[in-house]
Amino acid sequence: MSTASLDLASAEEASSRLGISRASLYAYVSRGLIRSFSSPHDPRQRLYAVKDVETLVERKARFRRPAVAAATALDWGLPVLETSITQIKDGRLFYRGQDAVALARNASLEDAARLLIGGLDEEAFLRPSRIPGPLPGPVLGPHAFVAQAVRLLSEPALKETRAAEVAAILRLMAAAAGGDDPGTVPLHEHLARTWKASSQATDAIRRALVLCADHELSSSSFAVRVTASTGASLRYATIAGLVALSGPYHGGMTERVRAFLDDPRAAPHPGFRHRLYPDGDPRAEALLENVPLLASDATTLKTIATASGGSPSVDVALVMMERAYGLPVGAAFTVFAVGRTAGWLAHAIEQRSQAALIRPRARYVAADDPSARKSS
Repeated sequence: MSTASLDLASAEEASSRLGISRASLYAYVSRGLIRSFSSPHDPRQRLYAVKDVETLVERKARFRRPAVAAATALDWGLPVLETSITQIKDGRLFYRGQDAVALARNASLEDAARLLIGGLDEEAFLRPSRIPGPLPGPVLGPHAFVAQAVRLLSEPALKETRAAEVAAILRLMAAAAGGDDPGTVPLHEHLARTWKASSQATDAIRRALVLCADHELSSSSFAVRVTASTGASLRYATIAGLVALSGPYHGGMTERVRAFLDDPRAAPHPGFRHRLYPDGDPRAEALLENVPLLASDATTLKTIATASGGSPSVDVALVMMERAYGLPVGAAFTVFAVGRTAGWLAHAIEQRSQAALIRPRARYVAADDPSARKSS
């Protein structure tokens, strides 16, 4: 990693700012909480990322003020629960300890689901599932897709093993997009067949599904965990995630990105920053690798990178992939939703195993008295 754009501090400066010993500073480094680099002037000296130090200073201050920590925990704040599913660390994404970008080079969504969920037998996706009909054919557009998926997921489920239930839910999501039963065909091939995609596009869809499979505690995954904590079924927990994903500040961002790419002068560019990836979203870079971008999209990318240093998020990459291969409008959201279903199922199963209801408290703030305003 280049240190040109980083503010760095010596061990003495970093430990002093944190109010800790050097031994504690080195412990923070070993735990991945503070990045450490060789000094360009003296290879024997280590320098420490000021941004990481300041983040820890802020975190310690929050812990000293419990009310403040609690109030900000749900807004990109402190971790609110523990998970063994996904980790975002040093600008990289890991599924159960495996680099998601490396996994996406060859794995299918089914492979990613086995990894994320764990405990699924090798035959889980080789047995057909019951897909309730009739299906209306391919569904275009996020709203139609969500409505169709909710309808299919709301059908009464058969008594089945966990593996069979997981496979069935993933196939129901793919069936909602394709309008027919995917059978035991890999889900990326089913979607590609529905969209009459080329072999190159088919492989890009496969990579996208894996890269979208999970992203730690995103809004939709948190909605899934809250729902699963009540004892609701995996299907209903998936519906909760899908509905949350449809919002314009989550998966619905793909619609805003598409509108921007159609007319970059119309509005500020959405989707070119991600708070968890200050140096760029690795999912986007991996997805756009070797994708033949439209000339206009390539120009937009270059212009924004030059002007602001912004790099595309996965939402931008999905829409650019959709446009590059001539996929139906809305395919970006569908790929996002079908892929993320694997993570939702993993989160729902992990949450249910904890047998704990997620029920945070609210801090009451009295509303203004309208009569008081009138008289003042």
